[in-house]
Amino acid sequence: MAAPAVPQKTPSVWEDFIDIFVSPSAVFARREKANFFLPMVVVTIVITLLYLGTKSLMQPVFDAEFSRQMAKVMQANPQVTSDQMEKGRAIAENFGFLFVLIGLPIAIIFTGMLLWLVGKLFDATLAFGAALLIAAYAAFPRILQTVAQSVIAYFTDPSKLDAMAKVTASPAHFLSTSTTSPLVVALVQRLDVFTIWCTILLGIGLAVIGKIPRSRAFAAAAIVWVLATVYPVYQALRLM
Repeated sequence: MAAPAVPQKTPSVWEDFIDIFVSPSAVFARREKANFFLPMVVVTIVITLLYLGTKSLMQPVFDAEFSRQMAKVMQANPQVTSDQMEKGRAIAENFGFLFVLIGLPIAIIFTGMLLWLVGKLFDATLAFGAALLIAAYAAFPRILQTVAQSVIAYFTDPSKLDAMAKVTASPAHFLSTSTTSPLVVALVQRLDVFTIWCTILLGIGLAVIGKIPRSRAFAAAAIVWVLATVYPVYQALRLM
């Protein structure tokens, strides 16, 4: 008689946070009915802690971006004084982590919403909660992105860290932000390796959970990438 099959133990949810980098299809398959909240909280907390821990390395970038934004504000509103600008800088330095702590969950939810809507165009059988789950797990490469940005900042002359583009793993790293159009920088920056990685995970999750061919799932993920490019393009146009 054949020996009874030994039931396979389902990996813990904590193993998912490693497997999402190496076996994303398996993670999406076994967590198809799971809640998105835990992975969203985990990725948000980890990136927030990394932000706080690497803030000193990234400070030249933050200062340059803030100065660029404030110069545009003062140009449009001459009544804004330098004292007000310095107060704004102090607030940004002390509470900048809130932009990560609050902004990242909002970005995940927004991405999930886009994936859910675009998925419908490709006949994906995807519930809204499942789309949020895919978006939450697809954000995990952002952890490595935060680490990579800090490493780039560490090995770069602080005087050259005059824009966020300079610490990205994208062709925008090599562009001169003083002579290149902000629109071009924003578009090229979207070719960041980690942004593309996140987009690929969106496609894999949509194929596995949405039950559609990968070719269609990746096409849907590409559309989400394009739609998500609208905001940085808008921000760039404001600086022109």
